[in-house]
Amino acid sequence: MFQFFTLMLKNLRRNILRTSLTALCSMLLVLVVTGVWSVLDFIDRQTEEKANDFKVLVTEKNKAPSRLPRAYVSSLREGAARGPDDVKPEDYMTWAFYGGTLDPNKMTRENFLFLIACEPEKAPTMMDELDQLNAADTARLQDAIAKMKKQANAVIIGPEQLKLMNKKVGERFTVNGLIFKDLNLEFEIVDTFPDAAQRYGQTSLMNLDYLLQGIDEYEAKTKKKIANGADPIAFVMLKVKNKEDYEKLSAQIVNSPLYNSPAVRCESAGSAVSTFLESWQTIFWGMRWLLAPAILGTLSLVIAVAISISVRERRKEIAVMKVLGFTPGHVLTMVLGEALLIGLISGLLSAGGTYLLVNKVLGGIPFPIAWFQRFFIPTNALWWGVAIGAGTSVLGSFLPAWNARGVRVADVFSKVA
Repeated sequence: MFQFFTLMLKNLRRNILRTSLTALCSMLLVLVVTGVWSVLDFIDRQTEEKANDFKVLVTEKNKAPSRLPRAYVSSLREGAARGPDDVKPEDYMTWAFYGGTLDPNKMTRENFLFLIACEPEKAPTMMDELDQLNAADTARLQDAIAKMKKQANAVIIGPEQLKLMNKKVGERFTVNGLIFKDLNLEFEIVDTFPDAAQRYGQTSLMNLDYLLQGIDEYEAKTKKKIANGADPIAFVMLKVKNKEDYEKLSAQIVNSPLYNSPAVRCESAGSAVSTFLESWQTIFWGMRWLLAPAILGTLSLVIAVAISISVRERRKEIAVMKVLGFTPGHVLTMVLGEALLIGLISGLLSAGGTYLLVNKVLGGIPFPIAWFQRFFIPTNALWWGVAIGAGTSVLGSFLPAWNARGVRVADVFSKVA
């Protein structure tokens, strides 16, 4: 077996240029497929329902974007429970959005800031992946949240957003409101999200109470109403144990007389994200069923061409091998093995290199979709690369290997004579 493996390696070394070009082409195409699958994998994980972490979004039923009155919040946090048999949420988080420019005379992307207004202490349990940080990052996040609870205008800003704004932790700045127009608020940066919370690189958190207080003070001072100031809440997120509790909770909220004007609807977080991304579904479909298969087909074709050339060049050698006792099965295995070696090595190197390059060097794939700004390569990509390389190499080389298996000694040597 070892001698057979050595023979395959020697065959690959015969034409280093062709082997190298085939491997490089394979690595490039594996890189592209890995990137596409990483985006699709992330989207799939965002839209799937989590059995032990079932989140529910309560939004306005007949309007987009959703606008809920402040009066709804306190009862929604309890799931509109009124009786002992009603389901109560295990946790909640209220979401509102505030944004504006740091310089009204120069409204560039760098000067625009979008903030999530919420109860800061709810972020670690209600925002995905923040509950999976290590002990040091969790302590750092909790310390920043404690500062936000003590200081109304404190904000946590993602490191990418902070860099874009050219600001540092400890700086103060004023946002001139565009969401809630004319509401200008001053903030102080108390920290950033930890680097491990990669998806929050461009996310910013502020105190919900600070936003509501700002609206009240502005209206009291100017005697003018801010547009949507009476219904500033985008949605309330609730957490329940399972789907059964979600269905009960949804029924008791939707049927509650507390929410008639405006009416509300409940949907799972996965369903809400799927609805929000509906306009992207055609692109996702094309990436999944057209782009990725086309790349895989191209990779198989590259392997097929390279192995076919190699087999044609070695017909005499294959004939000699058969004279020496090699069976058609040996020949088939040898050719498939050579292609498999190229595919396995190039697939593993490409996937590993892509993982390190994207996650550690580039800080994610900059591919903005909705509120998802960057995508990262999952650890699954390491076996994706091996599987892509191995699968396409076997598929692409099977026909050339079968042709090599069928080389007839008499036909070859008759031409030599």
